[in-house]
Amino acid sequence: MSTAPLLSVEHLHVTFRQGGQETQAVRDVSFAIAAGETLALVGESGSGKSVTALSVLRLLDQGSARITGAIRFTGRAHPEGQDLVGGSDEVLRSVRGNDITMVFQEPMTSLNPLHSIERQIGEILKIHKGIEGEAARQTIITLLEEVGIVDPQSRLDAFPHQLSGGQRQRVMIAMALANEPQLLIADEPTTALDVTVQAQILALLKDIQTKRGMAMLFITHDLGIVRKIADRVAVMQAGQIVETGPVGPLFDHPQHPYTQRLLAAEPGGAPLPVSDEAPVVIETQDLKVWFEIKKGLLRRVVGHIKAVDGVSVSIREGETLGLVGESGSGKSTLGLALLQLIKSEGPVLYLGQRIDGLDAGLMRPMRKNLQVVFQDPYGSLSPRLSVADIVAEGLTVLERKLDILQTREIVAQALIDVGLDPMGMDRYPHEFSGGQRQRIAIARAIALQPRFVVLDEPTSALDMSVQAQIVGLLRDIQAKHRMAFLFISHDLKVVRALASRIAVMRQGKVVEEGLASRMLAAPQTAYTRALFAAAFEHDVRPIDQDSPVA
Repeated sequence: MSTAPLLSVEHLHVTFRQGGQETQAVRDVSFAIAAGETLALVGESGSGKSVTALSVLRLLDQGSARITGAIRFTGRAHPEGQDLVGGSDEVLRSVRGNDITMVFQEPMTSLNPLHSIERQIGEILKIHKGIEGEAARQTIITLLEEVGIVDPQSRLDAFPHQLSGGQRQRVMIAMALANEPQLLIADEPTTALDVTVQAQILALLKDIQTKRGMAMLFITHDLGIVRKIADRVAVMQAGQIVETGPVGPLFDHPQHPYTQRLLAAEPGGAPLPVSDEAPVVIETQDLKVWFEIKKGLLRRVVGHIKAVDGVSVSIREGETLGLVGESGSGKSTLGLALLQLIKSEGPVLYLGQRIDGLDAGLMRPMRKNLQVVFQDPYGSLSPRLSVADIVAEGLTVLERKLDILQTREIVAQALIDVGLDPMGMDRYPHEFSGGQRQRIAIARAIALQPRFVVLDEPTSALDMSVQAQIVGLLRDIQAKHRMAFLFISHDLKVVRALASRIAVMRQGKVVEEGLASRMLAAPQTAYTRALFAAAFEHDVRPIDQDSPVA
C-alpha cells in the first residue's frame, strides 16, 4: 500500500444557501486516503458524511452549495496533482467515472428503470473509453462475472426491477469498476441488504480492492461493517471530524465522547419474559400464500410462486416473535397474511377465532386489534396530512363515537408513549427526522391499543443509536400494553434485543424455530448457522454463490 495520498482533503467547508439563510453542513474537514487504502467515514444521519463525499466529485447543486477548502487528487492522469475544488468542468469530467467513481445507497433509484443492464454499463464504456458493439458486450460480461453475477449473459437484457437487491448493487459496482478507477466512493452500499447479501457485497468489494489496488472511501452508519472492511476510520458529528485513526485502536479505545456513544449505541437489553399461561393472540397452521404464474395468449396458469408454503406460527400476549431470513423468503408476505391483507389458504386465528375468509365488513372491527408498522415511514406517512391526522386516521375510521377533543387527547398520549412532544402534532412528516417519522408510524399503530402488531423492518434504515432508541421504545410499549409483536427484520442484533423466540424463513418455509437464547447459541440448520454467522462475524469471508444463502 502506497503511503502517498491519492486523495487529500484539507479544511473543507460546505455551506447551503436557501431562502436567504445559510446552513453549514461540513466544517473544516480534513483527511487523506492512500492508494489501496480504505477510509470509513462514519456518523449519524445529518452528520455530513454524504455531503463530504459528493463534494469530492463536485456533485452538489452549484446554485445552493458553496464549497471552500482544498481537494487534491493525485492519480494516473494527474501525477502532479489536480485541484478538484477549482477545477474546470472539463477536468471534472475527466476525473468523474474514470479516476473516481461512486456507488450509491439505493441502486433501484440510481439505475435507469427504462434501460437494460447491458445498455447502462455500455453507456459508460462508450462515453469514457469509446468501446462499442461486441467488444463492449464482452467487457460487460467480464465485469458482471467479476462482481459475482451468475450466468451474466442471461442478465444483459434484464431491467433493474427484474433483479434482486443484491444483484442490483452488484450491477452498480460493475458500472463503477468499468473504467478501472483508482478511488471508489461507496455511500451506504449495504444499508438495505440482508446480512448474507451484505456479507457477499463487502467480501466482493474487499476482493476487488485487493486485486486492483483500488482505494475506497466507505460511508456508513453501521460500525460492524467498519470493522470488516476499513483500514482507518474518521468519525463525523455535526459536520466535523471529531476523531480519526486505525480501526482497531479507535474501536478498542475511543477517545471522543461521541465515538464512545456511537460504539455503545448497539441495541441492547433483553426481551420481556413471556408467561406460558399467556393467551395466544395470533396463530396459524399450514398457512399458504401462492401466486399464480400465467402465460400465453389465454393467460393459463402454468405454475405458482410459493411465497408462503405451509407455515405454522403462534404468538402469545406480550411476546415478540422475530422473523428473519433473506429478501424473498416470504417474511413480509406472512405478516400481511396474518393481518388478512392478502389472500391466503389455511386457518388464521385471532384469540381463538378464525378470521381467514371474513369479508371486509366483518374484518373491519378486527382491524382495531391488528396493526402494522412498515419499513419506510416516509413512504407510509401521507405528506399531505399533519401528524395529528395521521395518528388519528384509525380512530376516525374505527372509533366514530369520539369527538375531536377526545381524539386529540388519544393522539397526544400516543405521541408521548413513543417519546415525541405532542405540541408538534400539527406539523407534517417532512419536518421530522427519520427516527422521529418511525416513531410517528408506531404511534399511529398503537393509538388504537391493538393486541397484535406486525413490525416490518422498522429499524433497517435507521442509525445505530436511533435503532437502540426504537428497540427500547417498543419494549416499553409492549410492557405497558402487553401487545404481541411479529418483528420482521434482517438485522439479527435488533432481533436479539427484542425477540424471545425466532423463526427463520427460507423459500417460503420456516426452516427453524425456537427460543432466541437457544437458537443464537446453537442454531441447528446449516442455513441458520450461515445466516447468523453473516450477522455476527467480524471477519469478511466470501459466501459461495452456490451455497444455501447465496
